[in-house]
Amino acid sequence: MSQNAPQTVDLLIEARWVVPVEPHNMVLEHHAVAVNADRIVAILPIADAQKTYAPRERVELGEHVLIPGLINTHTHNPMILMRGLADDLPLMVWLQQHIWPVEAKVIGPEFVHDGVELSVAEMIRGGTTCANENYFFPDAIGATYHKLGFRAVIALPVIKFPTAWARTQDEYFERAVEVHDNFRHDALVRTAFGPHAPYTVSDESFERIRVLADQLDIPVHLHLHETAHEVEEERHKSGLRPFQRLQKLGLINDRLIAVHMTQLTDDEIATCAEAGVSVVHCPESNLKLASGFSPVEKLRKAGVNVAIGTDGCASNNDLDMFGEMRTAALLAKAVAEDAAAFDAGYALRAATINAAKAIGLDASVGSIEVGKQADLAAVRLSDIETQPLFHIISQLVYAAGRHQVSDVWIAGKRKLAARELVDMDVAGMMARTHAWRERIAALDLA
Repeated sequence: MSQNAPQTVDLLIEARWVVPVEPHNMVLEHHAVAVNADRIVAILPIADAQKTYAPRERVELGEHVLIPGLINTHTHNPMILMRGLADDLPLMVWLQQHIWPVEAKVIGPEFVHDGVELSVAEMIRGGTTCANENYFFPDAIGATYHKLGFRAVIALPVIKFPTAWARTQDEYFERAVEVHDNFRHDALVRTAFGPHAPYTVSDESFERIRVLADQLDIPVHLHLHETAHEVEEERHKSGLRPFQRLQKLGLINDRLIAVHMTQLTDDEIATCAEAGVSVVHCPESNLKLASGFSPVEKLRKAGVNVAIGTDGCASNNDLDMFGEMRTAALLAKAVAEDAAAFDAGYALRAATINAAKAIGLDASVGSIEVGKQADLAAVRLSDIETQPLFHIISQLVYAAGRHQVSDVWIAGKRKLAARELVDMDVAGMMARTHAWRERIAALDLA
């Protein structure tokens, strides 16, 4: 065989533009990404790619930008089945008087399976290829993500009161270890500890989590400083702010994925930077629940790793990471009173490589680099809504919408083709969704 014979690969994606995210703000014109099995093997000009590779499948995207699949760094995806159920309410009223009572009536493996399935369909159609999941019945959640071929980190829930998932603190931990073991070698599904929040988790449980997270080498994913009320309540109870309490318990470290963080002092921001804490910004949920404004530009300037998440559909009400990037960038400018704050390039990083770093997957996803998993999304930029086109990354963040996502791959496997979901029973999924709507609407919560 000639030394110059083209090399066989599974897939060659030829795009008008490629935004690899690493290096920062780079835009490659008329480039191709070669994929073999689940990994990226080359990024090179299209003309060179056509000479170098003989692909089993060639995809030509002449009006598109190819980006890393977006990563939703905080979500409660089964809660999509409660989308729009209790809107325009403050956090604790929404949670205690509406969400928790409904969950008590319906939560179980079937509920989480059907909610995750609907969420995966929505996320894929929005260019999202990975979710940092936080909900009950992680065994069923993980199995559903695995079945659908969707990448996820699933939280192992810990909360101080009994639920349908576990009745005692010991049972929460026993089941957590069991679920972790079940997914230890899964190619797509990883685990993290998911203590709900300082106001719903005891010191004893936090201490056990700290030890086990180190032993199992997994992150700790929790809500922290979501509202001023939460901070004040803890201060009256223990004399400490929740952040100080976690610091005392040894949880403020590089395993911590701290979600919301709307109430922060300059000292706490500096401590996050020094300790390697990742902060997940959920701007639309925070706005809708009037929870407060996370000082993300201060966090960014301090060197804290800032990622973006949607939160759950019961409080957002969507899983639109394009919308979330835009809101995050705009809100940060208003909060910082600086039009240059949280620029478009950083917003895209917060939804890709920063998110991957937060969940411990930055060695494998979050950017388009040789050797990484082929988690990719193509965005069509020829639409009226994204013309004229001057700056690709700015257009992605400030003008493009999720409806312009045309094609998606996870680990090299096609999940969306010309806006059509691949290998999903959409009709069955929608029938199950409608059935849940009827069941929840008929509940007697008195």
